This record gives sequence, structure tokens and C-alpha cells, in this order.
Amino acid sequence: MRFATSVATLIASAALSSAASVTFWTLDSTQRTIYFTSNPGSANIDSVTTSAGKNTTVTFPDTWQGNWYAVREGAANTPGMLGEVNFGSWKGLTYFDVSAIVDPNDKDNVKQLFPASGYEPMSGCENFPCNNAYYLPDDIQTKATMESDLICTLGSGSVGYSFTESQ
Repeated sequence: MRFATSVATLIASAALSSAASVTFWTLDSTQRTIYFTSNPGSANIDSVTTSAGKNTTVTFPDTWQGNWYAVREGAANTPGMLGEVNFGSWKGLTYFDVSAIVDPNDKDNVKQLFPASGYEPMSGCENFPCNNAYYLPDDIQTKATMESDLICTLGSGSVGYSFTESQ
């Protein structure tokens, strides 16, 4: 009987624990490579290359912490605007922001970050600079959501209000 109870508990806990994801939504005709930097204790994530005008989804462990930056095809691998995330953190929330601390002049790569179900809360902007990104270490721009699936826009363009229609 204990074995059956243990198996049922294991199955139930596995159902509660799910992977997190970020869908990189390329808004222009530029191919980019996304490079990930994991915080200590989080798994390393291999870089991925996005196709022009297409969405690329990356799956993360459910408590992954770190950031990423994008590099346009043919450009030097230099960190720029960052997408930062902390999945499954305090009270199970996902914390995220777009950070301009490394290179506020990177206006062609990581743009916006928001939950997959909608546009709010959103970090970042279509045109930089804006008041919705992280520019200084003490800025209060980190957003939080109960969701574990996010969208990160890349490049020039507008998401409008039709994300579900454009997939």
C-alpha cells in the first residue's frame, strides 16, 4: 500500500511541476542567435538561432534563473539588451524584465517581454529608450506573473494586439 501511495504522490508532484518556456517572436526579417547565461545553480541552456519572421520556443527547467541576449546574423557576439527571468521563484511566481544595463544602445534585438497569455505585465518597449525597461541597478522595473510561459520580441516591428492570430 505504501508503494501505491508513493507512486501516486510522485505522479501528482510531477503534474504540478512543469517546464517553463520563452517564445522568441522575430518581428523583422533578420536571423538572430540567442545566447543564454544561467545564474549559479541553474542549468546551462544552449544558444538557438531564430529564423526571420518566425517564432522559436525554448523550454527551460521550471526554476531556471538567468538572462539572454540576441545577436543579429553577421554581427559580433556582444551582449546587448537583456531578457532576464527567474522562473518558479518566490511564491511560485515568474519574475522578468528587459534590461538595458549592459548596452542601452542595442535597439535591434531584445525588445519586449510579457506573459504568453497577453501583453500585461510587459517589460521593455518597441522603441528605446522608454520608461519600461531596467536601466540602472536600482530601477524598479521587474515584473511578475503566475505564468511560466513568456514571449520575448526581437527586432523592429510592432506586436499590435493580435499575438494569437499571428502564430
